Amino acid sequence: MAEKNLHLQPRLRCLADLVPQQARLADIGTDHGYIPVYLLQRGRIDRAIAADIGAEPLEHARRTAEEYGLTEQIDFRLCDGLAGIGAEETDCILIAGMGGETIISILENAPWLRYGEHRLLLQPQSRQELLRTWLTEHGFRILREHLALDKGTIYNVMQVQAEVSAPLSEVELYGGVNVEEDPLYGDYLDWQINKMAQAVKGLRLSKNDDAQQRADELERLMALLNEKKGAWQRDKSSGN
Repeated sequence: MAEKNLHLQPRLRCLADLVPQQARLADIGTDHGYIPVYLLQRGRIDRAIAADIGAEPLEHARRTAEEYGLTEQIDFRLCDGLAGIGAEETDCILIAGMGGETIISILENAPWLRYGEHRLLLQPQSRQELLRTWLTEHGFRILREHLALDKGTIYNVMQVQAEVSAPLSEVELYGGVNVEEDPLYGDYLDWQINKMAQAVKGLRLSKNDDAQQRADELERLMALLNEKKGAWQRDKSSGN
């Protein structure tokens, strides 16, 4: 009987593909534990830590590992973020399935990340610009970002390490860092522009001066992103 292989949806596959060979992986917010199982099956890693703040999702992860015969190679941790994981236990930390503010809270509570010995793979579900700002202001550098289209939604993955970073431009804050080579980049810019446009509609209904100023600011950012998209499309069509 052929061995049963786990297959990942595109957003998780994007994350898994960025985990270095033989990394000591810590999957934070592991949920069903799909990524550790996927990587172990393919011999990319030898062991993994699967951590979650909830007992129920961690039990889901345990059942996934049992289904594929990999429970002995995964250490299941019930903990809040990285609180139950030592710096020496991992060199690659994956955090996905939560908002940018939650990811910031996890990173803030693990000061040992700033020693520069760990690769971070972050997939924020919201407030991407807030996370990018926080990272660059707190001793981290976004090496590059990757995009994945999954069920009509574009997800981004940030490859991050502890290193001094120059301040990001506004286009980078809202459109991503070193992501221009990704074929989904134009679609990602469109998604950000459309999100801002919806916010502007709501703000314009208010007579509050602060709301109007915020709407003006968003329209200015939309113009910057549109300009960037146009330049990206011209470069792409010219083969650059």
